[in-house]
Amino acid sequence: MQLTPQMRLTTQRQIILEELGKVTSHPTANEVYDMVRKRLPRIGLGTVYRNLELMAETGIILKLEVGGTQKRFDATIEPHYHIRCLSCGKVDDIAIPVMSDINKTAADLSNYQVLGHHIEFSGICSDCSNVEEEQLLN
Repeated sequence: MQLTPQMRLTTQRQIILEELGKVTSHPTANEVYDMVRKRLPRIGLGTVYRNLELMAETGIILKLEVGGTQKRFDATIEPHYHIRCLSCGKVDDIAIPVMSDINKTAADLSNYQVLGHHIEFSGICSDCSNVEEEQLLN
């Protein structure tokens, strides 16, 4: 974890990072709050939210903001892609190699200095597909 001089690792931040690191579900601030409250019962939602935002701003965690859905947080900061269920909103990592050449291609085809890219795939997760199939059968 990269701490800046302005941000020290408080007990609250350490526990938020530990809990976020235990899951791959890309939880919302409310979901992180529910996880952290089990260890710090007196912590407030605002405290969790502010710390998540601060840690995302400093690059310690990722904040996923996908069109019209709640912000989600990811402890994995290495470049990787996500897939989102259009039915339930669940977000998962997808094991596709990161296309580093795409930045150069985009820069060559535009008047931009390309600093990075985000690719998100969308579809229907297996849980939602199974529910839809069951509903069709009944």
